[in-house]
Amino acid sequence: MDDLIVEFSDWDRVLRESVPVALQAGYREAVVKFLYWLREKGKQPNVATFKEHLEWKRSYLPPKQYELRRNALRWYWQMGKKRRIQAPEVGTQKGSKPDIRRGAAPARGPAATGNRQPVTFNQMTDVPPLGKADLGGAPWERKMVARIRELHLAWKTETTYRHWARRLVRFCAPKPAEDLKGEDLRGFLSHLAVKERVAAGTQKQALNAGVFFFREVLRRSPGDLGDFTRAPRHRNVPSVLSREECGRLFEELPGTGRLMAELMYGAGLRLSELLRLRVKDVDLERLQLAVRAGKGNKDRLTMIPRSLAARLKEHRERLRGLHEKDRDAGLPGVELPEALERKWPKAGEKFEWFWFFPSRNLMRDHRSGIVRRHHVLDATFQKAIREAAARAKLDKRVTPHTLRHSFATHLLESGTGIRDLQDLLGHADISTTQIYLHTAKQTGVGIRSPLD
Repeated sequence: MDDLIVEFSDWDRVLRESVPVALQAGYREAVVKFLYWLREKGKQPNVATFKEHLEWKRSYLPPKQYELRRNALRWYWQMGKKRRIQAPEVGTQKGSKPDIRRGAAPARGPAATGNRQPVTFNQMTDVPPLGKADLGGAPWERKMVARIRELHLAWKTETTYRHWARRLVRFCAPKPAEDLKGEDLRGFLSHLAVKERVAAGTQKQALNAGVFFFREVLRRSPGDLGDFTRAPRHRNVPSVLSREECGRLFEELPGTGRLMAELMYGAGLRLSELLRLRVKDVDLERLQLAVRAGKGNKDRLTMIPRSLAARLKEHRERLRGLHEKDRDAGLPGVELPEALERKWPKAGEKFEWFWFFPSRNLMRDHRSGIVRRHHVLDATFQKAIREAAARAKLDKRVTPHTLRHSFATHLLESGTGIRDLQDLLGHADISTTQIYLHTAKQTGVGIRSPLD
């Protein structure tokens, strides 16, 4: 039994249908942490890794928490063996469902021919649940999923709206979801602010999801929602690195990781904007970077640091080799915006659409089920930044977004106008940009401490 590998992609949906509501949060946390641990260790979900993970948890968890973790993973193991509904393995015929395999290697890419090396990926630890197969459980959730996909909303928007709609329905239980009214939504929003003390942004997210649920699923207006208790608004002053600290951070990053961090800092990019760059967006002749469909679905141009031009050219040439290997292996092209993929189905195979920072491994697309090359995962880059900051002994909380904050602050300190900075950052409102006036050493009006 030790070589039995269980892969269970839709565990979250099954959990919602088969586990009592009171236990769902604890079970979900246990499974997510186990899958994350597998990814970190590069291991397969078999008897040995379940035991190893539980022994590690036993070493520091209180007995009650450990018992909950053990029960959760036992449920995951038993349900994974029973269901056998994993999406088809790459390279198998449509309809085959190899959910459990003895001593199997990670799922393989398209069949290799000649001397080509087969491409491998880990179906359990690298791939999110297959969205195409996850159509929801309860009738109201199925309606919601159908409506979200009719409107072509982003995958993150779908998962967020479904999360808040499920919490709203659980909060109002045993009242049926179809009978909810505006007063129920107001009560839920007030509960978030008063009892759970969530941030204003979190409450706003729940509000947007609730309004969508009423208008698009229940097909009625939630009415006037102005009298619920609002979560207090608080704007944090961003954490900023000095130029010397940025240099120390970059020195601790190897290879492509350093190039990504320096480009993010040098161009003031958001993390998602950095990861979604394509070859055609990086104009090394004019030293311009085109950000496509950034926050608010807006495009903008920003600069490419002249000091990075040579290394970026070398990186682009290495990408040509990877792109040619993918083409030789017969892999599908990279993901494109949905309308563009319908209009030009083969455009994803062109080099100009290739990711500028592609992932080393193939992954299954969470909505279409197609196995293809994705860009570097956000969690991968975030972890690299955290570990580099620890090695550089930076006594601050450092995330990838800290580099964007540092970009804005350093430009202000060097005399860049606030309007120019607003354009470079892609802010819709200048009040968002003005927060960096507080992080700059000297503002545009030259205010300094009287002690100086």
